[in-house]
Amino acid sequence: MTGAQSRIVRACEDYLARHGDSHLGVGWPHAGDASRRYEVMLDVIRAGGARPVTLLDFGCGAGHLYDHLLAAGRTDIAYAGHDLSPAFRRLMAEKHPDVSVYAADVLSGEVLPPRHDYVVANGVFTMKMDIPFEDMWEYFTAMLVVLASLARVGFAFNVMSSHVDWERDDLFHVPHDRLADFLIARFGRSFVMRSDYGLYEYTTYVYP
Repeated sequence: MTGAQSRIVRACEDYLARHGDSHLGVGWPHAGDASRRYEVMLDVIRAGGARPVTLLDFGCGAGHLYDHLLAAGRTDIAYAGHDLSPAFRRLMAEKHPDVSVYAADVLSGEVLPPRHDYVVANGVFTMKMDIPFEDMWEYFTAMLVVLASLARVGFAFNVMSSHVDWERDDLFHVPHDRLADFLIARFGRSFVMRSDYGLYEYTTYVYP
C-alpha cells in the first residue's frame, strides 16, 4: 500500500476498534447523514434493463451500503465489495458470507477486481489526516483512474467541499474547479457534481 493508503486504512480500523459495527465505526458522526449518502451514491445508477446492474462498493467497510440495499428491498442491484482492511473484510465475511469482497491493492499492480457496471467510493476520499494536500491529490487522482477502469457505465465518489465556513486540516477539501479540470482532461465532460443534499461535501458521478 502507498503511504496515504496505509494511513487511511489504519484510521478506519481505529474507528472500528473504538465504535464497532456502527456509523461511528466507519467514521460518520451522524447515522441519518450516513443513510443520505447511501441514497446519493446509488443515484449514480441510470435506468437499468432486464437484469440487475452490478455494483462494486469500493472501500465497503462494514457493508452498510449493502445493509441499506437489503433494508430497502433492492433486488435490481448485484452487490460486491472491496476493502484493503483485513478487519473490515473479516466483519463482512461474518455478516454477509455470500457477498464477494475483493482485497486487491489496485495501485500496486495486483490483479484488479472484475469490472462492474457501477463503482461507488463513499468516504474513501473525505479524510486526509496529516497527509499534505498535494500528496493526497496525487493519490486521489490516481485512484480515480483506477475506478474508471473498473466501471463499465459510471462511478461515484465524494470529497469535502471547499465552500465551507472553515476547512478542517484533517479532511480533504477539494475545490470544484480543480476537480472539474482534472475530470475533463482525463475523462471528458460527462460528469455531474452534486452538493444538493445538505452536507459539507459533494458527490461526483462520472460516466467515462
